[in-house]
Amino acid sequence: MSADINIQGVNKSFGFNKVLDSVDLSVPAGSVCVILGPSGSGKSTLLRCINHLERIDAGTIRVGDELIGYRQEGNRLFELQEYKIARQRTSIGMVFQHFNLFPHWTVLQNLIEAPIRVKRESKAVVMERAHRLLKRVGLAERANAWPRELSGGQQQRVAIARALAMEPDVMLFDEPTSALDPELVGEVLEVMRSLAKSGMTMVVVTHEIGFAREVADQIIFMDGGVIVEAGSAETVLDAPRHSRTKAFLSTVL
Repeated sequence: MSADINIQGVNKSFGFNKVLDSVDLSVPAGSVCVILGPSGSGKSTLLRCINHLERIDAGTIRVGDELIGYRQEGNRLFELQEYKIARQRTSIGMVFQHFNLFPHWTVLQNLIEAPIRVKRESKAVVMERAHRLLKRVGLAERANAWPRELSGGQQQRVAIARALAMEPDVMLFDEPTSALDPELVGEVLEVMRSLAKSGMTMVVVTHEIGFAREVADQIIFMDGGVIVEAGSAETVLDAPRHSRTKAFLSTVL
């Protein structure tokens, strides 16, 4: 199952620094949106706002029918209690630059802990799903390994499997290959390609232009907290209209 994402009028500031400025974005269910932009453009902050890891100052974010982080009464928004936000996050998988695996747990334990503890699922059901997901990311034989015994690429594939173990409706990726050695990037991107083909709603912050061209239904270019340009890969990558987009692409293509 996948869900759409609708972002309307989102603003976010850190002190006097406005990081997101009236951002509007719609990601249809089952589609892949890739966000490009220089460092400090607001890409990662936008991603973190989608699952309420960052509070927004104005606007709304909806995943499917749910207003994320808030309840609405008339024209006013009230932040949800933390346990309700945690419940919402179970439907929003996120993979970070760094793998964030628990070092004192095996690969399998990293996958099964949250579904059992947070979603109260049976251990037998979760174990079956975890083994299936490890096979899907090419690590079936590493279920009992410790994170320190894995390469960076393998750890990131485990992190993807761990996010999928919660059976989310959408997946967010925050530069998932930026911390990897170049020779390990391909194995992670291959898992993400497979996930995109399966119909999962995905929002991906990345500098991997070839990957973006191959899988993105929509490419967003951000700079200075605003969406400068948006469209298909052919439109944004091959025929950008904005001078800022052209300048950025000239440095990465």
